Amino acid sequence: MKKTLLTTVLTTTLLASSVFATLASSNVNAADYKVDIEGAHAFVQFKIKHLGYSWLLGRFNSFDGDFSYDANTPNQAKINIEIDTASLDSNHADRDKHLKGKDFLNVSSFPKASFTSQSIKFTDEENAVVTGEFTLKGVTKTISFPVVKIGEGQDPWGGYRAGFSGTTSLKLSDYNISYNLGPASTHVEMALHIEGIRI
Repeated sequence: MKKTLLTTVLTTTLLASSVFATLASSNVNAADYKVDIEGAHAFVQFKIKHLGYSWLLGRFNSFDGDFSYDANTPNQAKINIEIDTASLDSNHADRDKHLKGKDFLNVSSFPKASFTSQSIKFTDEENAVVTGEFTLKGVTKTISFPVVKIGEGQDPWGGYRAGFSGTTSLKLSDYNISYNLGPASTHVEMALHIEGIRI
């Protein structure tokens, strides 16, 4: 009787351990996402005031990245984004040439900008503050900005997706951009709208 009971306990324990190990592995994999650049379901945009009278809008057409997120452990989330600065597009060829030149991004010397998170702190199920290192024009600074979880779930093609948006304001002179655009245009607003596919 004791031998049968001991065998049952050991078997149950081994089965439970196997199940928990499988679940743990599944949760790790479930938290990893690739930014959906192929489907163009992600955007890196910017806007800056023009003379204080209107907004100049643009975007970066080429970028890549990944992130990790699990609703059960949201504060362990991470994100990495790399931007091709030469892909800047403000819908005006001459202006784009100037913005890519030495007065601004100097893309021939600094072809990449990047952001790598150091911490993500959720205040509720949807809202968080992301802190990390942003590198632009060879300058790296620690920045923090709010992000919002847009949603997550199954897609029509058998995959699983999650999406987030965040906006921050960057002081141009902090990144060695000293070209005088006037007192109303010392900062540029950057917006990141990211949809990822679970891998």
